[in-house]
Amino acid sequence: MKVPVEMTINGRSYCGEVEPRQLLVHFIREEAGLTGTKVGCDTSQCGSCTVRLDGIGVKSCTALTVQADGSSITTIEGLSDGVELHPLQEAFWNKHGLQCGFCTPGMILAAAELLRTNPSPTRDEIRHGLEGNICRCTGYQNIVLAVEEAAGKMGGS
Repeated sequence: MKVPVEMTINGRSYCGEVEPRQLLVHFIREEAGLTGTKVGCDTSQCGSCTVRLDGIGVKSCTALTVQADGSSITTIEGLSDGVELHPLQEAFWNKHGLQCGFCTPGMILAAAELLRTNPSPTRDEIRHGLEGNICRCTGYQNIVLAVEEAAGKMGGS
């Protein structure tokens, strides 16, 4: 039995009928065609699937599509205005906070959640705020520096 769902992803309306057990990450990737959101572990350990659901950062591999019915979602593709990079995207580029790029969309959206709740985090607070995201390439130092730079550009410290 399929269930009808309707949601807004990056400002665009999406409707469909889904299995009640379908994960939100699969709807975003397969139905909406937005592949920036990654499936890394399916257990919420890596954070590659992080999106903003009604403005709050969530791991979309542990959320069901039916739970997002009527919601507004922002993925990495919708973070910028389409003309200029979001300050976090720019800072990750400037500070070399990415290497292979697999974790980057989730890491940036987790950082956006951190800066939403703490616009002027210390380096320790940045590290703590990103604990739910795993990067296997960078060693994290440049990620911390990128979040710190973005905080300054976004009006934090």
